[in-house]
Amino acid sequence: MRNIRLIIEYDGSRYKGWQRLKNTDQTIQRKIESVLSEMVSAPIEIIGSGRTDAGAHANGQVANFHTKSDMSLQKMHEYINHYLPQDIVVKEIKEASERFHSRYNVKGKKYVYHVWNDWVPSAFHRKYSYHIPNKLDIERMKDAVKKLEGTHDFIGFSSVKKSNKSTVRTIEKIDIVKEGPLVKFVFVGDGFLHNMIRIIMGSLIEIGLKEKGISHIDEIFKSKTRADAGKTMPAQGLFLEEVYY
Repeated sequence: MRNIRLIIEYDGSRYKGWQRLKNTDQTIQRKIESVLSEMVSAPIEIIGSGRTDAGAHANGQVANFHTKSDMSLQKMHEYINHYLPQDIVVKEIKEASERFHSRYNVKGKKYVYHVWNDWVPSAFHRKYSYHIPNKLDIERMKDAVKKLEGTHDFIGFSSVKKSNKSTVRTIEKIDIVKEGPLVKFVFVGDGFLHNMIRIIMGSLIEIGLKEKGISHIDEIFKSKTRADAGKTMPAQGLFLEEVYY
C-alpha cells in the first residue's frame, strides 16, 4: 500500500470549506476524492492537515491518501490536475512514509489574512481580501499583536464551546506587512482553534480603527468570553499558507 502526499492550492470562493459534508459535494475534499477514486478505480479517502472554512483559500494545504495503484507519480499528477476544477490545483505530489499522517503529524501552520485598506475598493482583490475603507493605525496594531504572541488560552478568540479539550495554543509570531493598500497579517503557530484567526482579526481591526484600546486584548484573555472579542471577519481574506511537519 502506497502513501501519497499532496500539496494543494485552492480558491475556496465557491466551496463549503475543506471538510467533506453529507448534504453537498461542493467541498474541496470531496472534489479531490472524486477525481482520485476515478483515477485508481477504487474508493479513495484523503486526510487533510485540517479544515478550512467555507470561502477560505489555501496556498499550501497538505493531504495524503493510500492506494494500491502502481501508477507513476508523474501520471497521477497530470491526471489529477487535468480533471480537477481549475480553482483546485495539486502543486506537488510525493511518496510518503507508511506512517505519515497529514493531520496527526502537524507541528505548526502559517496563515495569512489579507485586508484591502483604501477608500477605493479593488476589482481584483475583492475575492481575496476584506475591504476596510477607513485608515488603519498599523503601528498600534503591531503593539497589540505582541500581546497575542506566546502561549495563551485562546477560547475567547474562538467559536469553540467549552469542552474537555484544551484551548491553549502557542502563536510564535504575528507579522503585519503593508504592500500599498494591501495589508497582510501573517500568523505562525502550533495550531489554531475554530475561527480563531478571523476573530483575532476582528479584534485587531477594532484596535487599528481606534474603536478599542490595545489593552482590550488582555481583557479578552481575562474574561475568556467570545462576546468580548471582535466580530468574525469574512473568510475570503484568509489563506492557509503552509503546514509544518
